[in-house]
Amino acid sequence: MLNRYAIVLAAGKGTRMKSNLYKVLHPVLGKPMVQHVVDQLKTLDLASITTVVGFGAEKVQEQLGDDSEFVIQQEQLGTGHAVQQAESFLANKQGTTIVVCGDTPLLTKETLQAVLEHHEKEKAAVTILTAQADDPTGYGRIVRNAESQVSKIVEQKDATKEEQLIQEINTGTYCFDNVLLFEALKKVSNDNAQGEYYLPDVIQIAQQEQQKVVAYETEQFEETIGVNDRIALSQAEKLMKKRINEQHMRNGVSIIDPENTYIGVDVQIGTDVTIEPGSVLKGKTIIENDAVIGPNSEITDCHIGESTVMRHSVATSSYIGKRVQVGPFAHIRPEAAIGNDVKVGNFVEIKKSKIDNGSKVPHLSYIGDAEIGSGVNIGCGAITVNYDGKNKFKTTIEDDAFIGCNANLIAPVRIGKGALIAAGSTIHQDVPGESLSIGRAKQVNKEGYARKYNN
Repeated sequence: MLNRYAIVLAAGKGTRMKSNLYKVLHPVLGKPMVQHVVDQLKTLDLASITTVVGFGAEKVQEQLGDDSEFVIQQEQLGTGHAVQQAESFLANKQGTTIVVCGDTPLLTKETLQAVLEHHEKEKAAVTILTAQADDPTGYGRIVRNAESQVSKIVEQKDATKEEQLIQEINTGTYCFDNVLLFEALKKVSNDNAQGEYYLPDVIQIAQQEQQKVVAYETEQFEETIGVNDRIALSQAEKLMKKRINEQHMRNGVSIIDPENTYIGVDVQIGTDVTIEPGSVLKGKTIIENDAVIGPNSEITDCHIGESTVMRHSVATSSYIGKRVQVGPFAHIRPEAAIGNDVKVGNFVEIKKSKIDNGSKVPHLSYIGDAEIGSGVNIGCGAITVNYDGKNKFKTTIEDDAFIGCNANLIAPVRIGKGALIAAGSTIHQDVPGESLSIGRAKQVNKEGYARKYNN
């Protein structure tokens, strides 16, 4: 097989985005556009990926990390000039180079693979990825001759009235014979209104040298759209969301209202999961079979176990086991590890704590920096007091303990197995197993005082 290489164009600032964030770093479904592009390229049989960076170079490099090599385009002198910056990596290498814009987040690995295979099958010097657009305004048109071969690409401003009626457009993605690419780039002129070196000029040079130029037309125009402003960004978000949601539904997930459900591209969902309206699933979240999420739940980077139900709740960077009942209105903060058959009720907050199988935190409690055994019941309003203003301390509650309502457990403290904590107690010393601990202030009744007070 011929060697394959990729160049990603990601040097532009994107002034039309009206943003301090560089264009290719704007997220679509929670992931930067350029990361979408590189992730799709990584699935192909490529010898290397080279990303051309300019504005925001450090931020783009930080985002992509080891996924790509990098070259810097110091001056923004056009797409041809941008590709030329990769010459130090690719010059004189035999094979095929695919050039993709970093602002085309909807391109799929299937389309990229198809255009590569078409290019190699045709033994072409250049292959242009094209598509049919209902409204081609603003796109370069693909002009074909009587034999349906590509004769030229004409830009909107240069097109005749007849050419403007053409609906086959240039998507800006190309495959090149690598050696020819860099030889032709040396011949590209900047004698134009913008004073820039344009990559499509390589096509004209190839044709002048009697090299074969072909087009591969994808049926999916929506995949090819480039994002240049916030309007296009919202369109890409909507299209990506639709694609991801439909994929999950085909795989056996019930999404009650796809228009109002947000699922990130890296989320994994098992079969017979139900996603209720208003739910947001982000990051590398995993949801096992038969779970019910929502309505109006937000989950980021969590593992949710089989048959767990999470309603009107937020969970981040945590593990939640099987058959767990969460919510409504629970907040599970990072580094929580919740076992099987646990109940986390309304207005409960859990942070950096382990809760073992079968325990219950039904309502209005804060559990932070704690380790809770199995079969523990924590009453309404109970709090692990983990922070003294400078340091945080751990609370340990052993199996089968019962914590009464409105108890304050002042860490560091250990509650023994099977111990009982009386309601309203403030506990600051360890409690032995099977013991009852009462830590209340002495109650004093002043008879008749209320009558005098009210008068």
